[in-house]
Amino acid sequence: MSETTLIPIERIEQRIFLIRGQKVMLDRHLAELYGVHTMRLNEQVKRNIRRFPNDFMFQLTKEEDEALISQFAISKGRGGYRKLPFAFTEQGVAMLSSVLHSDRAIDVNIAIMRAFVKLRQILATHKDLAHKLEELERKFETHDIQIKSVFEAIRQLMTPPEKPKRRIGFTVDEPKIRYSTRRKN
Repeated sequence: MSETTLIPIERIEQRIFLIRGQKVMLDRHLAELYGVHTMRLNEQVKRNIRRFPNDFMFQLTKEEDEALISQFAISKGRGGYRKLPFAFTEQGVAMLSSVLHSDRAIDVNIAIMRAFVKLRQILATHKDLAHKLEELERKFETHDIQIKSVFEAIRQLMTPPEKPKRRIGFTVDEPKIRYSTRRKN
């Protein structure tokens, strides 16, 4: 039976966090998935530290760790931990497979990589949907303007033309003075 059936992809996805603008997994979650103690995982990483540059792995600050605990209700474990956790980017997780040599580590790594790929696909789909929604909004915005002008034209056609107002009452014609061109002698 493959590890992907033992570890549902949803369980892995729940352990991927966005920290410092990067999707990462914490060392304690990775250790749990690999079936090792966090201390052992970190020992292997430290023995092979050149494989883990800052863009593959970084240590959380106290503020970041507290924010994760409060935001996502991450348990501190039975007695808490002495050191701040390490966060592994997708590349760092992939590199872990080269320092952890068990069959379980390989299977878990494959499942984790698939989870990262699935998240990327979901994000790409959301971006496409957002772009299409913007296009529709712009399209209907111009349609709205055109529809409003059609309604305005219809209203103008429905309004009867204004007749010139007639004055009520009597009008007095002023006497017209006629001038004649004849001369009186």
